[in-house]
Amino acid sequence: MKMRSLLVCVLVSVAMLPVETAQPAGGCDPQGDIRFICGMPSPEDIVALPQSDWVVTSGWIRGAMHLVNSRDFSHVQVFPAATTRERWDKTTYAACPGPVDPAEKEKFSAHGLAVAPGPGRVHTVYLVHHGFRESIEVLEVDTTPQAPVVSWVGCVVAPPTAAFNSISPLPDGGFVATNPTRRTTPPPSRDDPTSGEIWEWHPGTGFQIVPGSQSEGPNGIEASRDGRWLYVNLWPARKVMRLSRGQTPPARQLIDVDFQPDNMRWQPDGTLLTTGQGAVTRERVIQCLLKVCADTSSVVARIDPTTFTAREIIRLPATERFYSATTALQVGKEIWIGTVTGDRIARHPLR
Repeated sequence: MKMRSLLVCVLVSVAMLPVETAQPAGGCDPQGDIRFICGMPSPEDIVALPQSDWVVTSGWIRGAMHLVNSRDFSHVQVFPAATTRERWDKTTYAACPGPVDPAEKEKFSAHGLAVAPGPGRVHTVYLVHHGFRESIEVLEVDTTPQAPVVSWVGCVVAPPTAAFNSISPLPDGGFVATNPTRRTTPPPSRDDPTSGEIWEWHPGTGFQIVPGSQSEGPNGIEASRDGRWLYVNLWPARKVMRLSRGQTPPARQLIDVDFQPDNMRWQPDGTLLTTGQGAVTRERVIQCLLKVCADTSSVVARIDPTTFTAREIIRLPATERFYSATTALQVGKEIWIGTVTGDRIARHPLR
């Protein structure tokens, strides 16, 4: 089977897995010095809400958006949920057809996450959604009360050729999102070095492809604070890309990492953590994405955005309790690591 076809089959299989088949054995007991927060189906991405104790997670395999308290590790599903309020901003999101169809149920899939800090303790959360539609769902989270209030405020439907993976807000009010593989007939060939691209969206003007962003499987993404640079994981290529935004011609730089880099996240110290799955080859990673293989690992690397260099800081051998990592975030004195499989976040001591 061709490599790209195999990857597509793996991703489809992931989306169709019953939640119970994805739960690792061993309960929620610690594994050495690694502790777990359990009970959330496939916490694929993790972001922190500023000025609060709350962390947001997204569940890709029949999952949802959860809020996790970083003090007591309790968690609650907040979208979709009966407690989610509706406050549709029909000016900003005029083209949105309406809220997510409640009939989606198990077809609802929460993928990439991003947070745009707002005034005080009210923030905007962008969620990559797969289901009856491919879209970015936009929510407002008010962390002022003891129990945060989550409101759905609108959506942005993806272009016909895009199925987004990750998203990052821009300082001028829009966002950028990665499209790893164009939805075309026939699909891009297995050896196409430009199988995907990055899309940029703004209210009023809609979507356009970011110049110079055509690349091999763009996955995790973060924009610099000033919006001039985009940092992007190229999952199939085992590379991280730095791409200029608003510069003609675009400036582009690549560095290598020794794993398949999935999601990427800014950290409190101004560095980036990029996280993914490690094995001898990409083919082996794909074979073991949904099962435990002794020769695979979960890897986290720290990227210095100034020198644009990467340094590996965590490599966890795959076990029944945790494997196939996708994202990492510093929370207090720990690194929280998410996964595409299982029902848990791993809490690794910060060293």
